[in-house]
Amino acid sequence: MKILIQGGRIIDPNSGLDQPGDVVVSNGRIASLGRVAQGFQPDKVIDASGCWVIPGLVDLNARLGEPGGEHAHMLQSELAAAGAGGVTSVVCPPDTSPVLDEPGLVEMLKFRAQKRHAARVFPLGALTRGLQGESLTAMVELSDAGCVGFGQADVPVVNTQTLQRAMQYASTYGYTTWLRPQDTWLGKGVAASGAYATRLGLAGIPVMAETIALQTIFDLVRATSARVHLQRISSAAGVALLKAAKAEGLPVTADVSMNSLFLVDNDIGFFDSRMRLSPPLRGARDRSALRAGLLDGTIDAIVSDHTPVSEDGKLLPFAEAEVGATGLELLLNLLLRLAEDMKLSTADALKFVTMRPAKVLDKNSIGHLSVHGQADVVVFDPRINWTVNSGQLLSQGKHTPFSGFEMQGKVKATVVNGHLAYEQGA
Repeated sequence: MKILIQGGRIIDPNSGLDQPGDVVVSNGRIASLGRVAQGFQPDKVIDASGCWVIPGLVDLNARLGEPGGEHAHMLQSELAAAGAGGVTSVVCPPDTSPVLDEPGLVEMLKFRAQKRHAARVFPLGALTRGLQGESLTAMVELSDAGCVGFGQADVPVVNTQTLQRAMQYASTYGYTTWLRPQDTWLGKGVAASGAYATRLGLAGIPVMAETIALQTIFDLVRATSARVHLQRISSAAGVALLKAAKAEGLPVTADVSMNSLFLVDNDIGFFDSRMRLSPPLRGARDRSALRAGLLDGTIDAIVSDHTPVSEDGKLLPFAEAEVGATGLELLLNLLLRLAEDMKLSTADALKFVTMRPAKVLDKNSIGHLSVHGQADVVVFDPRINWTVNSGQLLSQGKHTPFSGFEMQGKVKATVVNGHLAYEQGA
């Protein structure tokens, strides 16, 4: 398909490009930036007047509901949500139903996603069979099927020796291990430990649950030389440990949930189950440290942590409510609010959801705009004001802690691999 994106402001954080011009897309590639070749006849023209033309977003943690949600057409709805949010590449964790521990399941997921010409889907394979923490999966076969790394989602490996063997195996073949740092025994609460959880009578999860897990992981990295990506760092103490590990030269990267960058434990209010999240919302000091960790490079990327939850899953007492919130459609808008809070330029803020997560994935073809590069392009209109209304979200998960937030700007169109994946009003 030949697409002409006409008259926008082209912003590419990777190259530093920031200028008005046209973008020409042909055969899945960007044919030109700035000028249109004489005689070019597009199949589709997108008017980008007054809009930004930016790289497609790369989200390192988003659940898509498949395998397991085929009957509800979950993959279709969640990829539609990705398109509406300008997300063109998604890493999905292995805690599907069934678990992504067999090559056939991975191949099926990738095939179904590719048929929809929507966001690119990068599956993580299970580190252990069934995420049970006992026997290792066939990582080579899973990698051949399309897995970009191996992890346990939110299920810790209790046996440290098993984790060590898994990291040795991964290191041998150059695979990245994706780990969520939370101690099994200390992480069984429902809210961050502290005065607020105590007043509400909620079982707490102390910061130690994160720091003990991090120290264990870093020791195992030293022993195995495994490359590790740490998912959803949540505390000031965790940021400090990560910073020291990077200064030491350990091969580790990390991301942070957008939820943790905006919300704190007090936002739970009167047992608001929309705030039942993992990791739990911590204090203002932790939020400040997470933001500072982004600025100094300690934390590499921001994720939506998109986890669609059913209506029934949230209409329960806080401690019993299902964990998670929808986030794909809000990632870009929240990023721009964050940029305003942190006094970042648009280009610098975009790095956290484009080129930097692409580097974590070691995927040089995504996360930037370049001539002859992959045509993953978003047209964003910054002039539109709107209010988050959960009922209007395309995701099947309608619950978000940001319901009622005032947002600036909307995605007008999203192109993935040269295909129009989303168009506003279409």
